[in-house]
Amino acid sequence: MDLSKYRNRLVGSEEERAVSPVIGVILMVAITVILAAVIAAFVLDMGDDLGSEAQAGAQMSFDEDDGVMSIELTSEGNADEYELRGDYHYNDSSSVPSTDYIELDGAGDTVTLECSSSSGYQLNGSSTDSGTVTFVASNDGGDSWTNVGSQDWDCNP
Repeated sequence: MDLSKYRNRLVGSEEERAVSPVIGVILMVAITVILAAVIAAFVLDMGDDLGSEAQAGAQMSFDEDDGVMSIELTSEGNADEYELRGDYHYNDSSSVPSTDYIELDGAGDTVTLECSSSSGYQLNGSSTDSGTVTFVASNDGGDSWTNVGSQDWDCNP
């Protein structure tokens, strides 16, 4: 019994068999390249940049006996801008600041706010004797802000 006829029908002749391995190799190479590109995008973080929150450190304290709040920028982290926002106002009519918040420059910068001050920033507002001061930081040029810390104050404990 000659099985070569059956083998040629099942496997194919020499001309027909050459098509399948070539296409198979091309497909395997294409799949490998695509898979490598996807893995590289995740590993090398070349995908969408989701951004990260600003990291900074601040120490805030309020002394009820003296009515003084002290804020110090202790660590800049990855942030490039730092601000104090909240319940305080500027109490000197001769020199009004251009912004309604206090900017801090860098690590070691300290700001002091008092309940009763004749000039500069003052905690005690005209309508309130208590409130909150919040320290915020940004690492994307001020497009988004991260709350680093906050401190409550009460000028009439």
